Amino acid sequence: MNEDRGRGPAVGVSNAILRFGLREAGVAVALALIVIFFSLTAPYFATPENFLKIFVQIGINTVLASGMTFVILTGGIDLSVGSVLALCTVVGALIMTNANLPFAVSIPLALLGCMGVGSLCGFVNGFIVEQWKVPSFIVTLGMLNVASGAARVLSNNATITGLPQPFIDFGNLIVFGVFPSIFLVAIGVILIGWFVLRFTVFGRFIYAIGTNEEAVRLSGHNPRTYKIAAFVISGLTAGVAAMVYLLRLNVGSPIAGIGYELNAIAAVIIGGTSLAGGKGSIVGTLVGACIIQVLSTGLQLFGVGDNVKPIVIGTVIVLAVVLDAYRDRFLRVIESR
Repeated sequence: MNEDRGRGPAVGVSNAILRFGLREAGVAVALALIVIFFSLTAPYFATPENFLKIFVQIGINTVLASGMTFVILTGGIDLSVGSVLALCTVVGALIMTNANLPFAVSIPLALLGCMGVGSLCGFVNGFIVEQWKVPSFIVTLGMLNVASGAARVLSNNATITGLPQPFIDFGNLIVFGVFPSIFLVAIGVILIGWFVLRFTVFGRFIYAIGTNEEAVRLSGHNPRTYKIAAFVISGLTAGVAAMVYLLRLNVGSPIAGIGYELNAIAAVIIGGTSLAGGKGSIVGTLVGACIIQVLSTGLQLFGVGDNVKPIVIGTVIVLAVVLDAYRDRFLRVIESR
């Protein structure tokens, strides 16, 4: 008995370390191995210019995936973020190209407009899902089409150019000669999401709802409010991602964001967040977004065509889901010891 008691804390610590290694550190190790592989085999991969390009390209997906993490942690899904991003790029570009507004007013107003439109779309998604208990897959698929159509109507199906030069200059800014401003915006969003999920009561309830929604309800809290809020956050980050898109490409486009929702979901899943909800982290989502972009860039340097790259990335997503299922089983065995 005394021997078992003495071994208890040690076993608990070792189990905690193993759980961290399987769910958190494992994804980072996978990213490191992929980077090392391409650095050794792909021409021009391990160059400052190429890493700078990767930092720029992961910005949009990282911001989109950060909001998607909240929804998936509650056990939902949001397929509308790509089209909401397109709608928000149109709204933001229209505001910034308004000749009656100086750029000092139009730029922050465009940011507020994008965030407001994105949040409204997210609220509609969440409200319908919770009010009428419609699967989030169906509701957000409908919003995908609504937002896409609205973007085409507002823009008259045309690309909007002529954004203010200070805005374009900020998008091209490289801080300390290493970090693009777009990447720093994405990191800022990740840090805010990490703080909310890790250190706030709201974040704890997001995890709790994904783990056992009925237990949250029985404890006297309304899961409906938190789940709607998760969709609002997803829409909000789609609005921020629209501003990142405008910073990077300098145009508002009604066809922007096609397929972006799939990349965002892939980043969350590859990053270790369970589709069943309740398990994962937003830092893992950042790593997942990095893995997708590093794979895409490495394959491009190998000369792999754009028709083949989706096959490879799709295979990685399926493997991530399968590994997640086996990892959960293994963790349950560990926790039962």
